[in-house]
Amino acid sequence: MELNGNEENTRTLKPGGKRTRPLSTFQILSLGLLSVIMLGTLLLLIPAATAPGQETDFLTALFTATSAACLTGLVVVDTGTHWSIWGQAIVLFLIQVGGLGFMTVFSLFAIMLGRTIGFRERLVIQQSLNQVTVEGIVRLVRYVAAFSFVLEGLFAIILIARFLPDMQVGQAIWYGVFHAVSAFNNAGFDLFGGFASMTAFHSDPLITLGVTTMVILGGLGFTVLADIHQHRNFRKLSLHSKLVLTVTGILLATGTVVIFIMEFNNALRELSPLGKVLASYFHAVTPRSSGFTTISMDEFALSTQFFTILLMLIGAGPGSMGGGIKVTTFAVLVLAVLALARNKEDVAVYNRRLPREQVHKSLAILLLALTWITILTMLLTITEKADFMVILFEAVSASAIVGLSLGLTPELSDPGKLMIIVSMFAGRIGPLTLAFALAQQKRRKQGIRYPEEPLLLG
Repeated sequence: MELNGNEENTRTLKPGGKRTRPLSTFQILSLGLLSVIMLGTLLLLIPAATAPGQETDFLTALFTATSAACLTGLVVVDTGTHWSIWGQAIVLFLIQVGGLGFMTVFSLFAIMLGRTIGFRERLVIQQSLNQVTVEGIVRLVRYVAAFSFVLEGLFAIILIARFLPDMQVGQAIWYGVFHAVSAFNNAGFDLFGGFASMTAFHSDPLITLGVTTMVILGGLGFTVLADIHQHRNFRKLSLHSKLVLTVTGILLATGTVVIFIMEFNNALRELSPLGKVLASYFHAVTPRSSGFTTISMDEFALSTQFFTILLMLIGAGPGSMGGGIKVTTFAVLVLAVLALARNKEDVAVYNRRLPREQVHKSLAILLLALTWITILTMLLTITEKADFMVILFEAVSASAIVGLSLGLTPELSDPGKLMIIVSMFAGRIGPLTLAFALAQQKRRKQGIRYPEEPLLLG
């Protein structure tokens, strides 16, 4: 019996004559990330990875490896004091692989070895980078790697120069490299000790503006960065790039103003006017997915913490280092509401009409995210002894792979740690693959179309 064209592309023949389907791109990406996490876990369990006087159990290693590979930044042990230089290097390796994507790393090695990238591999790379087609995918891989390494290298040099007056040369170099990679990949890991991140630099313009710039660039997505590099004119950019840049700018400006006003006489009261502005801007940027803080999150008012939750839920750009439902999903939903309020049939922006299917898919992504966060929050209220806001904050931070915390992470029970691990994994692999799958899925023809009957809504 002959197979049709689709079956030939999706099935293989086993020696026994049984036909099996190869792994889907979703399965390949999931298993690839899982393999990176397990490798990182095993490496972190090596005694040399732990600092003298510290002990590392399997769950701690697994949590740290997952957080690093998924670019989250939540930690149950302090990165700067618990891990040795080798342990920190392993964490840095996981962050870099997690940021580039294991398929991008695989492709880079294949290119260096002169190996041809097959069509099947291009499809997986296409999905990992959240691209619409495979055209130019290898060229994009080269661009992604070159842009990442150059940008990380330049920022590392800036940080090294900043740290040299306060550190020995070797430490300054290591700190510069580590935090440059962590910032661009929106990972949120730091080596400054404690769980409050960069609190010593709340009024430092170089650190604040440097880190936030790297976080923003990493959160835009390589598609947008490549578009900007190619056209260098806002009018010539694609609709996707225009929307990502516009919504990102609005969120950053709004976030800065809101945090400045709400925390002026609270968490910011001891800072200088410049320090207030820098801290407000920093904490408007970091909920995109970076996890860095210059002021401990538990010092903020409940209103600001809840506002931060909303920023974390929205997240960064598609195909970026960030998580959340993505700024384009948020934009489509807002535009759809505005179109409905104005009684307009089409959802349009920048003189372009959006397909109706994208509105439906955006609603599906939001509903799935809220459902996941609701379930995780309910489960954590059972396993953890903490205030509801603290638990909700942790659940959103893990699901949106942000890394901000109100102090619950180090106190998590073992079941709580396992749930956060699963959530970080799902947050990294889920939105990326789900959004692509929804974007590429063909509408199925129905044999029967039922009569239409409206419901009462609202």
